[in-house]
Amino acid sequence: MKTRLRFAPSPTGNLHVGNARTALVNYLFCRSISGEMMLRIDDTDEERSKKEFEENIKSDLNWMGIFWEMTDRQSTRIKNYNDALNKLFESGRAYRCYETQEELSLKRKAQLMSGKPPVYDRQGLSLEQKDHEKFANEGKLPHWRFKLTDDEVVWDDLIRGKCTYDMRSLSDPVIMREDGRPIYTLASVVDDIDHEITHIIRGEDHVTNSAAQIQLFKALGIQPPSLGHLSLIAGSEGEGLSKRLGSLSLGQLKQEGLESNALTSLLAKLGTSDPISFIENIEGLIKDFDLKKFSRNTAKFDMKDLYLLNKKSIQSMSYQEALKRLKLIDLDNINEEFWNTVSGNLNNLKEIKLWWNVVFGEIKPIIDNRNLIDIAIKLFPNETLDQTTWGSWCKIISSESDFKGKELFISLRKALTSYDYGPELSKLLPMIGKEKILSRLSGNVS
Repeated sequence: MKTRLRFAPSPTGNLHVGNARTALVNYLFCRSISGEMMLRIDDTDEERSKKEFEENIKSDLNWMGIFWEMTDRQSTRIKNYNDALNKLFESGRAYRCYETQEELSLKRKAQLMSGKPPVYDRQGLSLEQKDHEKFANEGKLPHWRFKLTDDEVVWDDLIRGKCTYDMRSLSDPVIMREDGRPIYTLASVVDDIDHEITHIIRGEDHVTNSAAQIQLFKALGIQPPSLGHLSLIAGSEGEGLSKRLGSLSLGQLKQEGLESNALTSLLAKLGTSDPISFIENIEGLIKDFDLKKFSRNTAKFDMKDLYLLNKKSIQSMSYQEALKRLKLIDLDNINEEFWNTVSGNLNNLKEIKLWWNVVFGEIKPIIDNRNLIDIAIKLFPNETLDQTTWGSWCKIISSESDFKGKELFISLRKALTSYDYGPELSKLLPMIGKEKILSRLSGNVS
């Protein structure tokens, strides 16, 4: 059987950092063992599922370098879920229930107050045919549960090692709603069977689901796929993700100017024994990928790491590659000399507009030491500007005054660029030009 993995997003929102990591790990593992990748759209929630979200998800996955050989969607497979439900019913592993959410909530509270675990009491199993007919006459539709066995479920997890789950602590899961919509527990298993999925990698919050689904696979006559559960993501100090990080979509990251290879470099290493490092392309990540490197410890996501990797991504970008991207933000007139001068100081591509404006546009100079600037004007060289001008000019100013070192460099930089940081002024001065330099030193907007 061909090795096959799947990523199965719900198109009820855009792709976020957490599920992007799951998608990436699935893809890297799949490609590292020469498998096939499937994209399955879990769109049974008709009210919340939107085509716009689906298209955004696909676009974001491609942006990350993730592609697939197969695709399917749950909304076209309702018959398959009903057939599986009928099979389970006929074998005595699915049964009808009629309690409302309020009734179930009261049952759980009563169980907790009496010191019992809040496990469903299987009242639905005690109903007779006449009870079902009575509910039908009243127009009351059933929801369906899968009857678990009390066996211990054990599996060799691809990441967590040996996992054991006592099924007596788990309620029989609902697998079909009253309106005929399948619950994830059933739909996912039926899909994985029909699509011949061999490996499932998902978050550790699915461990309980996995225990029930292992029984569900077997009840449908199939051995379950190999399972792996990734640790969840926390903040840099180990705290639960803030709302900002928890809701951080890939669309937002792109708008902030983040590069896809910076994000994939970070997400591929989160929770592993490897140090965070910049990997230029997805092929490099595949070559270096090993699922055994992932730990059970909580993975820590730090935006500082992402920004640092993004800077490295831009520094590694060739002029030809950059030019294609710059055309998208109306900066296709940037030459190679300018790119090579400023690229090392860019945190993201959008910042190139800032330095383009410093060199070729107008700025309001910051004059914080008038005496120094007056001396700088007086000693400004008359010869043609080149990359030696900055060093020789500063040396003359230092020898002819008491201004030296950082005080000298920063004051001049702020007067010339309005920033106290930036690309090497030895390279910027010839681009800015003598006329504009003297005008800015005089305090003029230029």
